Amino acid sequence: MARPSQTELAVLGALSTGAMSGYELRRAITEVLGHFWHESFGQIYPCLTALETTGAVRRSGPGRTSGTVFEMTPTGRTRLRALLAEPYPPAPARNGLLLRLFFGSELPPGAPESLLTQAQEAARESLERYAAVRADLDDDTALDDDLDDDTDRAQALRTATLSFGEHMARAQLAWAQESLAALERLDEEAPRARG
Repeated sequence: MARPSQTELAVLGALSTGAMSGYELRRAITEVLGHFWHESFGQIYPCLTALETTGAVRRSGPGRTSGTVFEMTPTGRTRLRALLAEPYPPAPARNGLLLRLFFGSELPPGAPESLLTQAQEAARESLERYAAVRADLDDDTALDDDLDDDTDRAQALRTATLSFGEHMARAQLAWAQESLAALERLDEEAPRARG
């Protein structure tokens, strides 16, 4: 079986919330899914063309700000549900920070610590962004006291993706702190070992 297009899944998923232009689609993916998913214009537009060819989306007119507006068709909703039901492909491990640390003995003194400090700051910034997203989700829930079961479930699933990001950021922060402490201990012990 061919690997499902994750871009196709992201595009159809975003369009399931309403019709939008390619630009609006990219913005929605960045703003709503950005803490765990990324798509470029170079991926979105060819995907929209392919989805239009298969009848999964159709053009519905000019956009509010720019471009043509696309909407999902019943065929697209069926395709989205099929893609969602397939097992997800494992993400290949590609972490530039870990690659640099693995070969960090080639770096000048202090450079690995600088990389770890940057990782700490990135984790803290992520946690701040997640806190803002969580506050928005909580506000949306508080405004809608009479949510139906489907909306409650959708909200719980969206909160689960946010929680994953929060856990990952906290883990990265703890790992960076632990790694910095280990390097500091080595630096403190090195003069004693030489002396």
